[in-house]
Amino acid sequence: MTKTTALAPPPHDHKAAIARDGRRVTSYDVALVAGVSQSAVSRCFKPGASVSKSTYARVMKAAAGLDYIPNAAARSLITRRSNTVGVIISNRVNLYYPEALAELSAQITRHGKRPLLFTLEREADVGELLPDVWQYQVDGVIAAASLSDGQLDEFARRDVPLVLFNRAARGQSVHAVLCDQQEASRLLVTRLAAAGHRQFALIDGPEDSTIARERRLGACERLAELGLPAPLVVRGHFDYDSGARGLRELIAQLGRVPDAIICGSDLMAIGCLDYARHELGLQVPGQLSVAGFDAVDSSGWLSYNLTTLRQPIAQMALAAADMLETLIQQRDTAPERRVFGAQLIAGATARLRPLHDETLAA
Repeated sequence: MTKTTALAPPPHDHKAAIARDGRRVTSYDVALVAGVSQSAVSRCFKPGASVSKSTYARVMKAAAGLDYIPNAAARSLITRRSNTVGVIISNRVNLYYPEALAELSAQITRHGKRPLLFTLEREADVGELLPDVWQYQVDGVIAAASLSDGQLDEFARRDVPLVLFNRAARGQSVHAVLCDQQEASRLLVTRLAAAGHRQFALIDGPEDSTIARERRLGACERLAELGLPAPLVVRGHFDYDSGARGLRELIAQLGRVPDAIICGSDLMAIGCLDYARHELGLQVPGQLSVAGFDAVDSSGWLSYNLTTLRQPIAQMALAAADMLETLIQQRDTAPERRVFGAQLIAGATARLRPLHDETLAA
Protein backbone atom coordinates (compact mmCIF):
# COMPACT_ATOMS: atom_id res chain seq x y z
CA MET A 1 0.00 0.00 0.00
CA THR A 2 1.42 3.34 -1.07
CA LYS A 3 1.18 6.18 1.36
CA THR A 4 0.80 9.72 -0.02
CA THR A 5 1.42 12.93 1.82
CA ALA A 6 -0.25 16.16 0.81
CA LEU A 7 1.88 19.29 0.49
CA ALA A 8 1.38 21.32 3.63
CA PRO A 9 0.01 24.80 3.14
CA PRO A 10 2.44 27.65 3.84
CA PRO A 11 2.52 29.06 7.38
CA HIS A 12 0.23 32.00 8.03
CA ASP A 13 3.26 34.29 8.29
CA HIS A 14 5.61 32.70 5.79
CA LYS A 15 7.90 35.76 5.84
CA ALA A 16 8.48 35.38 9.58
CA ALA A 17 9.19 31.67 9.15
CA ILE A 18 11.83 32.43 6.52
CA ALA A 19 13.40 35.02 8.81
CA ARG A 20 13.58 32.50 11.66
CA ASP A 21 15.34 30.05 9.34
CA GLY A 22 17.86 32.78 8.46
CA ARG A 23 17.57 32.32 4.71
CA ARG A 24 16.70 34.45 1.67
CA VAL A 25 13.29 34.49 0.04
CA THR A 26 13.27 32.42 -3.15
CA SER A 27 10.91 32.05 -6.10
CA TYR A 28 9.75 28.78 -4.51
CA ASP A 29 8.48 30.74 -1.50
CA VAL A 30 6.60 33.15 -3.75
CA ALA A 31 5.08 30.25 -5.68
CA LEU A 32 3.99 28.57 -2.43
CA VAL A 33 2.26 31.69 -1.12
CA ALA A 34 0.73 32.60 -4.48
CA GLY A 35 -0.43 29.04 -5.14
CA VAL A 36 1.24 28.85 -8.55
CA SER A 37 4.16 26.96 -10.06
CA GLN A 38 7.73 28.16 -9.72
CA SER A 39 7.94 28.58 -13.51
CA ALA A 40 4.93 30.91 -13.37
CA VAL A 41 6.80 33.12 -10.92
CA SER A 42 9.80 33.19 -13.26
CA ARG A 43 7.60 34.21 -16.18
CA CYS A 44 6.10 37.07 -14.19
CA PHE A 45 9.56 38.57 -13.69
CA LYS A 46 10.68 38.06 -17.28
CA PRO A 47 9.92 41.07 -19.55
CA GLY A 48 7.69 40.13 -22.46
CA ALA A 49 6.78 36.67 -21.13
CA SER A 50 3.17 35.47 -21.51
CA VAL A 51 1.25 35.26 -18.23
CA SER A 52 -2.40 35.83 -17.30
CA LYS A 53 -3.43 38.99 -15.43
CA SER A 54 -4.79 37.00 -12.48
CA THR A 55 -1.59 34.95 -12.11
CA TYR A 56 0.54 38.07 -12.41
CA ALA A 57 -1.51 39.85 -9.72
CA ARG A 58 -1.23 36.89 -7.32
CA VAL A 59 2.51 36.57 -7.84
CA MET A 60 3.15 40.31 -7.42
CA LYS A 61 1.06 40.37 -4.23
CA ALA A 62 2.96 37.41 -2.80
CA ALA A 63 6.31 38.87 -3.84
CA ALA A 64 5.52 42.22 -2.21
CA GLY A 65 4.42 40.51 1.00
CA LEU A 66 7.64 38.50 1.16
CA ASP A 67 9.95 41.34 0.02
CA TYR A 68 11.08 39.05 -2.78
CA ILE A 69 13.78 40.30 -5.15
CA PRO A 70 14.63 38.14 -8.19
CA ASN A 71 18.18 36.80 -8.21
CA ALA A 72 19.64 38.04 -11.47
CA ALA A 73 22.77 35.92 -11.11
CA ALA A 74 20.76 32.73 -10.63
CA ARG A 75 18.50 33.60 -13.56
CA SER A 76 21.51 34.18 -15.80
CA LEU A 77 22.75 30.66 -15.04
CA ILE A 78 19.46 29.29 -16.36
CA THR A 79 18.98 31.62 -19.35
CA ARG A 80 22.72 32.00 -20.11
CA ARG A 81 22.12 35.73 -20.37
CA SER A 82 23.10 38.46 -17.95
CA ASN A 83 20.40 40.89 -19.16
CA THR A 84 23.07 43.59 -19.21
CA VAL A 85 24.34 45.59 -22.16
CA GLY A 86 27.79 47.13 -22.14
CA VAL A 87 28.02 50.77 -23.21
CA ILE A 88 31.52 51.90 -24.17
CA ILE A 89 31.86 55.66 -24.44
CA SER A 90 34.59 58.25 -24.10
CA ASN A 91 33.90 61.01 -21.60
CA ARG A 92 35.88 63.28 -23.91
CA VAL A 93 33.73 62.44 -26.92
CA ASN A 94 32.41 66.01 -26.48
CA LEU A 95 29.65 67.78 -24.58
CA TYR A 96 26.80 65.64 -25.93
CA TYR A 97 28.15 62.74 -23.81
CA PRO A 98 25.48 63.06 -21.04
CA GLU A 99 22.64 63.25 -23.58
CA ALA A 100 23.91 60.26 -25.54
CA LEU A 101 24.40 58.20 -22.37
CA ALA A 102 20.95 59.07 -21.02
CA GLU A 103 19.23 58.19 -24.29
CA LEU A 104 21.12 54.92 -24.69
CA SER A 105 20.34 53.92 -21.10
CA ALA A 106 16.63 54.63 -21.56
CA GLN A 107 16.40 52.59 -24.75
CA ILE A 108 18.38 49.65 -23.35
CA THR A 109 16.11 49.58 -20.28
CA ARG A 110 13.07 49.59 -22.57
CA HIS A 111 14.19 46.15 -23.77
CA GLY A 112 14.26 44.77 -20.22
CA LYS A 113 18.03 45.03 -19.86
CA ARG A 114 20.36 47.17 -17.79
CA PRO A 115 23.23 49.26 -19.15
CA LEU A 116 26.72 48.64 -17.79
CA LEU A 117 28.91 51.67 -18.42
CA PHE A 118 32.55 51.45 -19.48
CA THR A 119 34.19 54.87 -19.84
CA LEU A 120 37.35 55.89 -21.66
CA GLU A 121 39.57 58.91 -21.26
CA ARG A 122 40.72 58.47 -24.86
CA GLU A 123 39.25 56.38 -27.65
CA ALA A 124 42.71 54.90 -28.23
CA ASP A 125 42.49 53.23 -24.80
CA VAL A 126 39.60 50.94 -25.74
CA GLY A 127 41.87 47.88 -25.98
CA GLU A 128 42.77 48.17 -22.30
CA LEU A 129 39.10 48.20 -21.35
CA LEU A 130 37.86 45.17 -23.32
CA PRO A 131 39.03 42.55 -20.76
CA ASP A 132 36.59 44.13 -18.28
CA VAL A 133 33.79 43.83 -20.85
CA TRP A 134 34.45 40.11 -21.29
CA GLN A 135 34.61 39.61 -17.54
CA TYR A 136 31.05 40.88 -17.01
CA GLN A 137 29.65 38.59 -19.73
CA VAL A 138 27.31 41.20 -21.14
CA ASP A 139 24.65 40.13 -23.64
CA GLY A 140 25.87 42.70 -26.13
CA VAL A 141 27.74 45.99 -26.51
CA ILE A 142 26.99 49.44 -27.91
CA ALA A 143 30.34 51.11 -28.52
CA ALA A 144 30.75 54.85 -29.08
CA ALA A 145 34.45 54.30 -29.73
CA SER A 146 36.55 53.23 -32.70
CA LEU A 147 37.61 49.59 -32.73
CA SER A 148 40.47 48.04 -34.68
CA ASP A 149 39.96 45.06 -36.99
CA GLY A 150 41.55 42.83 -34.37
CA GLN A 151 39.18 44.08 -31.68
CA LEU A 152 36.19 43.56 -33.98
CA ASP A 153 37.39 40.05 -34.65
CA GLU A 154 37.52 39.40 -30.91
CA PHE A 155 33.86 40.39 -30.54
CA ALA A 156 32.99 37.91 -33.29
CA ARG A 157 35.17 35.16 -31.77
CA ARG A 158 33.56 35.59 -28.36
CA ASP A 159 30.09 35.75 -29.96
CA VAL A 160 29.29 39.09 -28.30
CA PRO A 161 26.80 41.11 -30.38
CA LEU A 162 28.12 44.58 -31.19
CA VAL A 163 26.60 47.82 -32.51
CA LEU A 164 28.82 50.81 -33.18
CA PHE A 165 27.31 54.14 -32.13
CA ASN A 166 28.27 57.17 -34.21
CA ARG A 167 31.21 55.21 -35.56
CA ALA A 168 31.74 52.99 -38.60
CA ALA A 169 34.22 50.20 -39.18
CA ARG A 170 36.46 50.93 -42.14
CA GLY A 171 37.44 47.43 -43.22
CA GLN A 172 34.59 45.25 -41.97
CA SER A 173 30.81 45.06 -42.20
CA VAL A 174 29.60 45.78 -38.68
CA HIS A 175 26.22 46.85 -37.33
CA ALA A 176 26.38 50.63 -36.92
CA VAL A 177 24.19 53.66 -36.23
CA LEU A 178 25.72 57.00 -37.01
CA CYS A 179 25.25 60.61 -38.00
CA ASP A 180 26.87 61.65 -41.27
CA GLN A 181 29.56 63.94 -39.87
CA GLN A 182 31.17 64.68 -43.23
CA GLU A 183 27.90 65.74 -44.81
CA ALA A 184 27.14 67.95 -41.81
CA SER A 185 30.46 69.76 -42.24
CA ARG A 186 29.88 70.09 -45.97
CA LEU A 187 26.49 71.68 -45.35
CA LEU A 188 27.94 74.20 -42.89
CA VAL A 189 30.80 75.16 -45.21
CA THR A 190 28.39 75.55 -48.13
CA ARG A 191 26.15 77.92 -46.19
CA LEU A 192 29.08 79.95 -44.88
CA ALA A 193 30.67 80.21 -48.32
CA ALA A 194 27.35 81.31 -49.80
CA ALA A 195 27.41 84.24 -47.37
CA GLY A 196 30.81 85.38 -48.66
CA HIS A 197 33.30 83.78 -46.25
CA ARG A 198 36.58 82.91 -47.94
CA GLN A 199 39.25 82.30 -45.28
CA PHE A 200 38.14 79.41 -43.10
CA ALA A 201 39.77 77.94 -39.99
CA LEU A 202 39.07 74.85 -37.90
CA ILE A 203 39.54 74.25 -34.20
CA ASP A 204 39.73 70.48 -34.39
CA GLY A 205 39.04 67.77 -31.82
CA PRO A 206 41.45 65.21 -30.33
CA GLU A 207 43.70 63.35 -32.74
CA ASP A 208 42.18 59.94 -31.88
CA SER A 209 38.57 61.11 -32.33
CA THR A 210 36.83 59.57 -35.34
CA ILE A 211 34.09 62.19 -35.18
CA ALA A 212 36.62 65.03 -35.27
CA ARG A 213 38.45 63.45 -38.20
CA GLU A 214 35.26 63.05 -40.25
CA ARG A 215 34.13 66.61 -39.54
CA ARG A 216 37.52 67.96 -40.60
CA LEU A 217 37.53 65.84 -43.75
CA GLY A 218 34.07 67.01 -44.80
CA ALA A 219 34.99 70.68 -44.36
CA CYS A 220 38.28 70.38 -46.25
CA GLU A 221 36.72 68.46 -49.13
CA ARG A 222 33.92 70.99 -49.58
CA LEU A 223 36.29 73.97 -49.49
CA ALA A 224 38.42 72.33 -52.19
CA GLU A 225 35.33 71.72 -54.34
CA LEU A 226 34.39 75.40 -54.02
CA GLY A 227 37.90 76.51 -55.02
CA LEU A 228 38.53 78.17 -51.66
CA PRO A 229 41.82 78.08 -49.72
CA ALA A 230 42.44 75.10 -47.45
CA PRO A 231 41.51 75.95 -43.86
CA LEU A 232 44.01 76.59 -41.12
CA VAL A 233 43.66 73.80 -38.55
CA VAL A 234 44.64 73.81 -34.88
CA ARG A 235 44.16 70.95 -32.43
CA GLY A 236 41.68 71.11 -29.56
CA HIS A 237 40.25 68.72 -26.95
CA PHE A 238 36.51 69.42 -27.14
CA ASP A 239 36.81 71.67 -24.06
CA TYR A 240 36.21 75.38 -23.37
CA ASP A 241 39.88 76.33 -23.06
CA SER A 242 40.62 74.82 -26.48
CA GLY A 243 38.31 77.37 -28.06
CA ALA A 244 40.09 80.41 -26.68
CA ARG A 245 43.55 78.91 -27.20
CA GLY A 246 42.63 77.86 -30.72
CA LEU A 247 41.57 81.37 -31.71
CA ARG A 248 44.86 82.80 -30.41
CA GLU A 249 46.85 80.24 -32.38
CA LEU A 250 44.89 80.86 -35.56
CA ILE A 251 45.41 84.61 -35.41
CA ALA A 252 49.13 84.07 -34.74
CA GLN A 253 49.45 81.80 -37.79
CA LEU A 254 47.31 83.85 -40.17
CA GLY A 255 48.32 87.30 -38.99
CA ARG A 256 44.67 88.36 -38.84
CA VAL A 257 41.23 87.13 -37.83
CA PRO A 258 39.87 84.50 -40.24
CA ASP A 259 36.46 85.00 -41.85
CA ALA A 260 34.89 81.91 -40.26
CA ILE A 261 35.91 79.41 -37.60
CA ILE A 262 34.28 75.98 -37.40
CA CYS A 263 34.81 74.32 -34.03
CA GLY A 264 34.63 70.57 -33.49
CA SER A 265 32.24 70.97 -30.55
CA ASP A 266 29.92 73.57 -29.06
CA LEU A 267 32.04 73.92 -25.94
CA MET A 268 35.06 74.89 -28.02
CA ALA A 269 32.88 77.27 -30.04
CA ILE A 270 31.67 78.93 -26.83
CA GLY A 271 35.27 79.33 -25.62
CA CYS A 272 36.24 80.83 -28.98
CA LEU A 273 33.22 83.12 -28.92
CA ASP A 274 33.88 84.42 -25.40
CA TYR A 275 37.53 85.14 -26.20
CA ALA A 276 36.65 86.88 -29.46
CA ARG A 277 34.06 89.13 -27.85
CA HIS A 278 35.48 89.82 -24.42
CA GLU A 279 39.26 89.67 -24.95
CA LEU A 280 39.61 90.87 -28.55
CA GLY A 281 36.51 93.06 -28.74
CA LEU A 282 35.41 91.49 -32.04
CA GLN A 283 31.90 91.76 -33.39
CA VAL A 284 30.47 88.29 -33.91
CA PRO A 285 29.22 87.65 -36.55
CA GLY A 286 30.08 91.06 -38.02
CA GLN A 287 33.88 90.57 -38.04
CA LEU A 288 34.05 86.83 -37.42
CA SER A 289 31.63 83.93 -37.85
CA VAL A 290 31.81 81.09 -35.32
CA ALA A 291 30.03 77.74 -35.56
CA GLY A 292 30.06 74.57 -33.47
CA PHE A 293 28.68 71.05 -33.41
CA ASP A 294 26.09 69.10 -31.36
CA ALA A 295 23.53 71.78 -30.32
CA VAL A 296 23.97 71.12 -26.60
CA ASP A 297 21.72 73.00 -24.17
CA SER A 298 24.19 75.79 -23.41
CA SER A 299 24.58 76.58 -27.10
CA GLY A 300 21.02 77.90 -27.12
CA TRP A 301 21.45 80.18 -24.11
CA LEU A 302 20.61 83.82 -24.83
CA SER A 303 24.23 84.95 -24.35
CA TYR A 304 25.41 82.59 -27.10
CA ASN A 305 22.61 81.53 -29.48
CA LEU A 306 25.28 79.55 -31.27
CA THR A 307 25.21 78.52 -34.92
CA THR A 308 25.62 74.76 -34.72
CA LEU A 309 24.57 71.35 -36.02
CA ARG A 310 22.29 69.04 -34.08
CA GLN A 311 22.68 65.28 -34.21
CA PRO A 312 19.43 63.28 -33.73
CA ILE A 313 20.78 61.52 -30.63
CA ALA A 314 17.39 60.26 -29.41
CA GLN A 315 16.58 58.60 -32.75
CA MET A 316 20.09 57.19 -33.01
CA ALA A 317 19.91 55.68 -29.50
CA LEU A 318 16.53 54.11 -30.30
CA ALA A 319 17.91 52.60 -33.51
CA ALA A 320 21.06 51.29 -31.78
CA ALA A 321 19.15 49.62 -28.93
CA ASP A 322 16.63 48.03 -31.31
CA MET A 323 19.41 46.85 -33.61
CA LEU A 324 21.34 45.27 -30.72
CA GLU A 325 18.24 43.54 -29.33
CA THR A 326 17.55 42.01 -32.75
CA LEU A 327 21.17 40.88 -32.94
CA ILE A 328 21.01 39.32 -29.46
CA GLN A 329 17.92 37.34 -30.45
CA GLN A 330 19.15 36.45 -33.96
CA ARG A 331 22.92 36.16 -34.18
CA ASP A 332 22.93 35.62 -37.96
CA THR A 333 21.33 39.01 -38.75
CA ALA A 334 23.05 40.64 -41.73
CA PRO A 335 25.16 43.71 -40.83
CA GLU A 336 23.15 46.93 -41.08
CA ARG A 337 24.32 50.52 -41.23
CA ARG A 338 21.80 53.25 -40.43
CA VAL A 339 22.88 56.80 -41.24
CA PHE A 340 21.13 59.91 -39.92
CA GLY A 341 21.51 63.51 -41.05
CA ALA A 342 22.33 66.51 -38.88
CA GLN A 343 20.11 69.60 -38.60
CA LEU A 344 21.64 73.04 -39.07
CA ILE A 345 20.70 75.49 -36.28
CA ALA A 346 21.21 78.95 -37.77
CA GLY A 347 21.80 80.76 -34.45
CA ALA A 348 23.29 84.25 -34.31
CA THR A 349 27.06 83.69 -34.36
CA ALA A 350 27.62 83.14 -38.08
CA ARG A 351 26.57 84.88 -41.27
CA LEU A 352 24.60 82.36 -43.31
CA ARG A 353 22.76 82.85 -46.56
CA PRO A 354 19.98 80.67 -47.99
CA LEU A 355 21.19 78.71 -50.99
CA HIS A 356 20.03 80.07 -54.34
CA ASP A 357 23.20 79.34 -56.29
CA GLU A 358 22.97 75.82 -57.69
CA THR A 359 26.76 75.55 -57.91
CA LEU A 360 27.05 76.06 -54.17
CA ALA A 361 24.20 73.68 -53.43
CA ALA A 362 25.82 70.86 -55.40
